[in-house]
Amino acid sequence: MKVNVPPIKSQGIKTKLVPSIAELMPDNFTGTWIEPFMGTGVVAFNIAPQAALLCDSNPHLIRFYQAIATGEIDATIVKDYLETEGALLLAKGENHYYEIRERFNKNHQPLDFLFLNRAGFNGMIRFNRHGGFNIPFCKKPQRFAQAYITKIVNQVDHIAKLAKVKDFTFKCQDFSETLKSVKATDIVYCDPPYIDRHVDYYNGWNDNDEKKLFHLLQQTQSRFILSTWHHNDFRKNEYIDLLWNRFNIFTREHFYHVGGSEKNRNPMIEAIVANFKPDFLQNQSCDLVQASIF
Repeated sequence: MKVNVPPIKSQGIKTKLVPSIAELMPDNFTGTWIEPFMGTGVVAFNIAPQAALLCDSNPHLIRFYQAIATGEIDATIVKDYLETEGALLLAKGENHYYEIRERFNKNHQPLDFLFLNRAGFNGMIRFNRHGGFNIPFCKKPQRFAQAYITKIVNQVDHIAKLAKVKDFTFKCQDFSETLKSVKATDIVYCDPPYIDRHVDYYNGWNDNDEKKLFHLLQQTQSRFILSTWHHNDFRKNEYIDLLWNRFNIFTREHFYHVGGSEKNRNPMIEAIVANFKPDFLQNQSCDLVQASIF
């Protein structure tokens, strides 16, 4: 499966897990694909259902994708913007990056968000307690070379074309609010901040949040798929045994980048949790409790 990378990057982006998630999709799905934690949107944009409700608590992500969907931002606008700001970055160096960061934290313009996301350190998205974007410069003033701009422009164009033929709705709201609208015919895909990991992406995530999400998903009448971490070389996610192992769990190794230091860039076993048995396993006579199918 060829995976299209979205224009917004983040650490922990599920690009490499998209084929595994897609494999769980039932045949002839006609409901709404619902994401309470949209993030970069890489899963929804590649699953590409006819109808999707894509939500996040980060208003800047939602504003960016809403601007593409409405045509406020298109490929030509992005190209002109990145060429202009990229030339200034090359001429002025990191001072220009911090000028854009200050401007964004004041005006919250989606194009500035894109610039910071692609010129910030290690593709991180992080905000301080006052809601200010605080990622430092990546130290590459030549960042926006023509080939790099073309890549981003093509990514924006792909989303714009998708939005024209699909019924995609983008909303900024809490995950519990999103889960209120779920119907039995829908599929919910959850990619929350990983518990006990780095969670300063926009909001925090703690024990109460993890348990609240679990109880809401346990009660839902729809199918759901959830991504979380299973274990790494140093420790295990205790919430797998505490909460999630009553559902079907599929695992896959994923080289997961979290944080700015090298010590945090290690392989991790990802858990993909589902409350249903995928179509390709329906003919198996045994009950699936826990499996590693990847």
